[in-house]
Amino acid sequence: MAAIAILEKRVQKTIQYSFDEYLRKEEKALHKHEFYNGQIIKMSGAKFRHNQAATNISSALVVGVKKLKKKHFVLNSDQKVFIEQENVALYPDALVVCETPIFWQEREDIIINPLVVVEVLSRGTAAFDRNGKFFYYKSLPSFREYVLINPDKISVDIWYQKTENTWEMKTFNQESDILNFQSLEISVAMTDIYFGLTFPTKLKI
Repeated sequence: MAAIAILEKRVQKTIQYSFDEYLRKEEKALHKHEFYNGQIIKMSGAKFRHNQAATNISSALVVGVKKLKKKHFVLNSDQKVFIEQENVALYPDALVVCETPIFWQEREDIIINPLVVVEVLSRGTAAFDRNGKFFYYKSLPSFREYVLINPDKISVDIWYQKTENTWEMKTFNQESDILNFQSLEISVAMTDIYFGLTFPTKLKI
């Protein structure tokens, strides 16, 4: 599978850990790590534009969900998501939970029911974010919308689940665009996502 092939390029270790061992290590670690079915992978530190975009989209989502009748929770990149079916734990850049967070084994650091997941791309992980992580997130019954933000140019891809086995993608690449989050029934302006960002002249994801 494409997701596994991409992951194998990132993983060179042979030691296998249980999920419980990973959690114990993560509690003591100075840096965040993701977990891929026995493999513990250190996350690289995010750069300035990446952090700007992640903060901006989180703020915009908070503003948007405040207007909804149902209660929603917007969480940042410190919240782990566990995909039990795949034995994978990830740290998305932002996520939205509808009404009631469901915690794995009552641990509030581990969510298992995100509705919307946001990833801000980087050159080193963009391919895996687009394919591998998307594959894993789709294993979650609650998951309905996947947002990929390019911090090096104005470009956002949004995948939305239309039916159980059908996902539809829309790309937004104009500063004047308004992004429609169908699972939330809110809109976010592209200018809000890219507020304060300046772009390099050569780097593109």
